[in-house]
Amino acid sequence: MQTKYLAKIFVTLRPSVLDPAGVAVQSGLQQLGYDNVDQVRIGKYIELTITSTEEKKARQDLDRICDQMLANPVIENYRFELIEVETQTGVF
Repeated sequence: MQTKYLAKIFVTLRPSVLDPAGVAVQSGLQQLGYDNVDQVRIGKYIELTITSTEEKKARQDLDRICDQMLANPVIENYRFELIEVETQTGVF
């Protein structure tokens, strides 16, 4: 049985890494009068679908995908949510 999952992936800079884009957005917000914004960090949001025979395998595959392609593990952290969207059973 194959199950299709929707993965929602969030990639952010590690706290120790400077974020010039975030600093620029924060400065712009302050210029617009939003003095109550203390810190802005910019990241990436990615959605993909993945098909697997079990959720554990899908999570392992996603972990490798994020580590090898979607994030730079030296300077970025990532996390993902996995949502089952469709289960396909074999026809006999």
